[in-house]
Amino acid sequence: MTEQDKPATAATSAIANPQRRSLLRGAGLFGGGLLAGGLGSAAWFGKLASPADPASEVVPYRGAHQAGITTPAPQEAIFIAFDVLAKDRQGLQQTLQLLTERIAFLTRGGPAAVSPPKLPPPDSGLLGDTVSPDRLTITVAVGASLFDGRFGLQAQRPQHLSQMPAFPNDALDAAWCDGDLLLQCCANARETVIHAVRDIIKHCPDKLAARWKMDGFQPAGAVRHNSTPINLFGFKDGTGNPDSADAAQMNALVWVDDKDKEPAWAKGGSYVAIRLIRFTLEQWDRTPLGEQQGIFGRDKSSGAPLGKQHEFDDPDFAADPHGQHVPLDSHMRRAEPRQHGRHDARLLRRSYSYSLGLTKSGQLDMGLVFICFQSNLQTGFIATQKRLNGEPLEEYIKPFGGGYFFALPGVEGNGWLGQSLLQATA
Repeated sequence: MTEQDKPATAATSAIANPQRRSLLRGAGLFGGGLLAGGLGSAAWFGKLASPADPASEVVPYRGAHQAGITTPAPQEAIFIAFDVLAKDRQGLQQTLQLLTERIAFLTRGGPAAVSPPKLPPPDSGLLGDTVSPDRLTITVAVGASLFDGRFGLQAQRPQHLSQMPAFPNDALDAAWCDGDLLLQCCANARETVIHAVRDIIKHCPDKLAARWKMDGFQPAGAVRHNSTPINLFGFKDGTGNPDSADAAQMNALVWVDDKDKEPAWAKGGSYVAIRLIRFTLEQWDRTPLGEQQGIFGRDKSSGAPLGKQHEFDDPDFAADPHGQHVPLDSHMRRAEPRQHGRHDARLLRRSYSYSLGLTKSGQLDMGLVFICFQSNLQTGFIATQKRLNGEPLEEYIKPFGGGYFFALPGVEGNGWLGQSLLQATA
């Protein structure tokens, strides 16, 4: 089994209760505003409710690899890091088993749990009486601190896993960095990822302590039309990504296997680099268009490499050795110089924009949750970031948080997340 999306069955459609979700969305209860004009409730109810409602779509969480890595990115995301409260190995195992159980339910959907009125409700009720799957994926990764000796896992630490150091342009805030576990929760609707995070925190109060959390979003149009997202700078973000549907490329770039000489338990997993990057948008919005395009090396409207016509045209750097079209220090040329063919940036990026409000100085606190997956952290993110150090874009960005993690291998059969890791040292 792979983590590719599968059509919802009749059973999952019934579980998801698409009519109710469509009714709420149509009424504007999820941020869209009330319907205007004389369209009666019966008319729009019948139009919006359909068996193809995205809320009914299930992404299987079981497989050789976790979902949420090569799975197409939906519109909404929450990234949340936790410290593990378990005191010993048995406690860690119980935490991972409970986490697996909650992921199994939340990604499959079903009737929300109920309790007697005198007891706290076991479900937040945010999704109503039925929890819809809504293409939810919850990807679990472990940080270097999990291998610090509390659980006897030191010998099983992936060889490149460490705390993320500060690069020259960084202003890292410890309150926004690292953690024992990182959860990436992605789904079609905002309320779905919020419900999932609340559910996990409610079920693990004595097992996990939240460390930091960042909400992310993709442009609705990009998700709907399966096109390259546009970031808050107004440029297409991710044009150079490898094809996540190409199994050979994913095996070469993303999934750990025997070639990587990692601990045996790590096969099927992937290194994660996550960076929280604040944009100075007020300054950017006063920068001339030509300068913006030179910084990225692309046409702002089409996404084409400068001097070309279309987004996915080959920039042909060999024919532009002095950077007359695409500047030598542009973001796209430094990120992937194509000195050794395609994918010099040996990683798969899956980034989201964020918006937090205002900074203490009254500027927009907005930017990018950069996240990428790779089989080798050194030849993936770290090598790419070293090429980017000193790029002109640094004038407009300030990384302040994130960390390095390792996405656990997938769950197969009746197993649980992290089982191969704990059994490796049993």
